This record gives sequence, structure tokens and C-alpha cells, in this order.
Amino acid sequence: MTERRLHPVTPFRRAWAPVAVLAGWAVHDPDATQAQLARLTTTALLLGLAVLVPAAGLYGFLSWWFTHFAVTGTELRIRTGLVFRRTAHIRLERIQAVDVSRPLLARVAGVAKLRIDVVGADDKDELAFLGEQEARALRAELLARAAGFAPETAREVGEAPAHVLLRVPPRALALSLALTGAPWVSLGAALVVPAVLWLTTHSLWTVLATALPLFGAAGARSAGRFAAEFDWTVSESPDGLRIDRGLLDRTHETVPPGRVQTVRLVEPLLWRRLGWVRVELDVAGSANSVLVPVAPRPVAESVLTRALPGVTVPQELSGPPRRARWCLPVWWRGQRLAVTGSVFAARHGLLRRRLSLVPHAKVQSVRLAQGPWRRLWRLAEVHVDTGAGRTVTAGLRDAEEAVRLLHAQAERSRTGRRDARPDRWMT
Repeated sequence: MTERRLHPVTPFRRAWAPVAVLAGWAVHDPDATQAQLARLTTTALLLGLAVLVPAAGLYGFLSWWFTHFAVTGTELRIRTGLVFRRTAHIRLERIQAVDVSRPLLARVAGVAKLRIDVVGADDKDELAFLGEQEARALRAELLARAAGFAPETAREVGEAPAHVLLRVPPRALALSLALTGAPWVSLGAALVVPAVLWLTTHSLWTVLATALPLFGAAGARSAGRFAAEFDWTVSESPDGLRIDRGLLDRTHETVPPGRVQTVRLVEPLLWRRLGWVRVELDVAGSANSVLVPVAPRPVAESVLTRALPGVTVPQELSGPPRRARWCLPVWWRGQRLAVTGSVFAARHGLLRRRLSLVPHAKVQSVRLAQGPWRRLWRLAEVHVDTGAGRTVTAGLRDAEEAVRLLHAQAERSRTGRRDARPDRWMT
């Protein structure tokens, strides 16, 4: 077993930790910070910087020096800690995804961050930073070892080939963000609130202090999503679906095979005329939440079938009985349900539709709920719980239908888990 160190540029990144602690203290108590700075002379400030900068550099160097990692026959071992030592033992067969991210400054320096997603762990372990080529080679080796390749063979396998399924054009992404409701709501608030303040206070400074943050928030959310989802590319490979994205910070993520619990097709109101949808997903033990930011519905459904093999999106969904309008006026029309041989599909929403698809094999439990008002109108809800800690609800169903659906779904789930294929890479 040969232990390795991170890239030599890492100490510069870690040297900011002591500075960040001081900055956090200053932000937490700005009045005390201002009072302390007012009492210091210029000479004292320069002496403080002369001590702080070398101390931060020494901390960064020592934290890098005492960090090692190694791939053994059964695990990835990461040793960290300057005063308190920590050793992470990551079992190779428990690895479900290995993501590579390259923040803007890391791209300039030619390094990358490796994040390891392990089954059953809430937080990802990471190696930051490695050289770009070393990061990709280590990622390929870890996935090959997780797939069952022998140690001497895993290093020779290399990165699995990928076939591009979808690339989102920047123009379509920008238009889709402009056609969502959130930026317009923020913009409306930025126009209305300052006007109201001007009529009530006649204070220009109050209006400016309110308007500038509101206008900034109106554009920051859309600009942030555009930068994060720029050049979104979905590719298929033996180790799962790969997602490459980012304008400033480039991220390479993997949706591991067989770990997708739920898929949602989201249709905002202004997208429907263009036939666009957004595909979101829930992955067990992972924070990956978006598969396709925007695409024509047929294209999005074709990508969806790669994430959920053997699943097709139901085209016909049944609605609740008309008496459901007394339990949920107007919005009862947005409740829809379809159960096929492969999925449990429930849709809700009128302005912003969300169609949730749960494969029968991924259902962990099924529940029936019926409050006193719904019991009066002979209605009930069926809740389907998944392994990602999410619940999909078929609401406002006829009570007798809900009972039949409950027992039938329990049987479909048992059958689905029994017939499900094992979750493996490179098979």
C-alpha cells in the first residue's frame, strides 16, 4: 500500500481557514470588532498581519503534510488531522458515485476536487485538491474497483466511454429561466415595495436601501442558476449517467445505476406552450436532484428511461371524483394518478405541474390517510414512501379505490423488489 499526498497547491487553499475563523468572529460581533480595531494603532495592525499571514501559511502547509490517502485491497483510506487525527475507511463496494468538481480558481491552477458518495453516509468524503489527470484516473480506478475488478486490472481499465444523450443550449436555458415565475415575483416586489415606501416615508435613502437588495435578489437567483446549469450535458456510460455542467465552476457528477428512487417531471405554466419540462430526481444517499434542467418533453422522457430502465411515462392519468372539489376547491383538478406495470405515478398542481414516478421496486412502504372531512366525502389519500426519504401522494381518491390501491401497491412492491436487477457498475 502506497500512501499519496494531495496536490502541492492545497496548502494555499487550507491557509485561509484561520483567516475565515477571524472573519466569522468579526461578522458575528461587528460592534466589538469595530471597537477593537479603533483601539489598535497602524503599527499594531501591521504586526498582527505579520504574525497572521505566516501562521496561516504554516497551518496550510502542516494540514497538507499530514493528509494522506491510499487505495488498499478493500478500501480507500484517508488520514487527516494536525492535532486530532482522523482516518476514514471507505469500503470500495459501498461507493455509489465519485464526482469531480473544478471551481474557477481550481481550473486556473489545473486541479480538481474528488467527492466520494458512499451508501448510507449523509456527507461525502472528499479529496481536495488533486491534479486533473490524477483525479480522473483515481475516479476511474475507484469505480472499477467498486464494480469488482481486481486491483491490478482496475488501474488499466481507465475511464469508461460515454455517449452523449442531451446537451442543453445556453439560449434555451436562458429563456426557460425567464419564463419561470420566481424572477418575475422578485422583480414585482422590487418595483412595488420601494414605491410604497416612497409614498409613506418620502425618504430616498430608505427607498434605495430597500430597492437595491430586492433588484439584486431578482437577478441573482436566475444568474446563479444559469451559471450552475450552463452547458448541461447528460451522457450515458457503464458507471451510470454522467452530468457535466457549470459556467465558472465545472462539475462532473454521476447518477449511479439503480439508486434513483423517484423521478419528477416539472412543467411550469409558461413552459407548456413550448413543450418543455424539467426532470428532477431523488437518489438514495445522494444530493443529486436535477437530471435535465430544461428540454422538450420527448427528449426528456428518453433520458428519463435511461435513469429508470424499463419505465415509460404514463400518458393517461385519472382524476378524483367531482365531490373532491369540496375538500380542495379549484386545485382538486390538478390531482391525477396512474399505476402501470412498472411505476406508481401521481401528479399535482395546476399552474406548476409535477408528475412523480416511483418504480414499484423502490417503494418502501404504503400508507392510507383519511381525515374526518375527507371521510365525510368518502375520500382518502395513498402515500408511497421511497428509500430517499421522500413521499409521493395520490390525493383525493375515492375511499374504496384507495383501499384497493393500497393492497395492490403493496403486492406490486414485493414483486418488484424480488425481480429487481442488482445495482452494479460496468455490467
